[in-house]
Amino acid sequence: MSEITLSPDSRPLGKSGITVSPIAWGMWRFAGAGAAQGRTLIEAALDAGVTLFDTADIYGFDGAGGFGDAETLLGDIFAEAPALRDRMVLATKGGITPPVPYDSGRDYLMQALDASLRRMRVDHVDLYQIHRPDILTHPQEVARTLEDMVSAGKVRAIGVSNYTADQTRALASFLSVPLSSQQPEFSPLFLDPLTNGLIDQAMELNLAVLAWSPLGGGRIAQPGTAREEAVAAALDAVAGRFGVGRTAATYSWIMTHPARVIPIVGTQNAARIAELADAFRIRWSRQDWYDVLVAARGERLP
Repeated sequence: MSEITLSPDSRPLGKSGITVSPIAWGMWRFAGAGAAQGRTLIEAALDAGVTLFDTADIYGFDGAGGFGDAETLLGDIFAEAPALRDRMVLATKGGITPPVPYDSGRDYLMQALDASLRRMRVDHVDLYQIHRPDILTHPQEVARTLEDMVSAGKVRAIGVSNYTADQTRALASFLSVPLSSQQPEFSPLFLDPLTNGLIDQAMELNLAVLAWSPLGGGRIAQPGTAREEAVAAALDAVAGRFGVGRTAATYSWIMTHPARVIPIVGTQNAARIAELADAFRIRWSRQDWYDVLVAARGERLP
């Protein structure tokens, strides 16, 4: 039976002309680190072959304060070690406005981008994403705003996060520059992008798929239900064969999809970051891959 082998080589970020690593590192919990620890984590990710770093202006917000804290910490690190910026593809997001909750209007997004650049102490980001869809802003207005960000030289590529397939298509129809990425939740415990048309659309439109919460919010590492235990067992069966851990097997399972999905790893542990390369040691048979999917579905495939 043929096996599917993953390559650690860089891949295109959609039609942007930017190449990125097949695994990204996310900064959702980065704000709690100090500058020294944060730099250690970034360098560990770079040493593991990661080039795509994903943050957002909302990261660090705890419901009362901390908005922008992850970006501010990253800016402090860049101030101490500016060469780190040149080694990464830097992505951030905007549009979540507690307690409103969302604003993708032109005035707000332009201000949000400038604020992100100031906090990170950079003159541009490589990828700017609308964090969540704002129902009250017409996609044509969002499109014009994103285009102006690119033409101003502040953004190299544009993407969306948590959009539906229809919302993505509507926005793309108004854009004169290519939409480069879609960032949905996706893991063996959250399969919606496989069935709601999102990943199929990404392949159709040549969008990079950046998967957040690839470990199911930690439930793959610490399963608590019968379904989660079944998924863990299916992953362990493959992981044990190749001498890697369950998390590496999970990332590898996600990346095996022909859409070349990029998992965003959120661990804030340097040793676990160093283990990311283990994901490329696995060779998936179709049977093994589908065994995980069947466990995740909780029922046989039709």
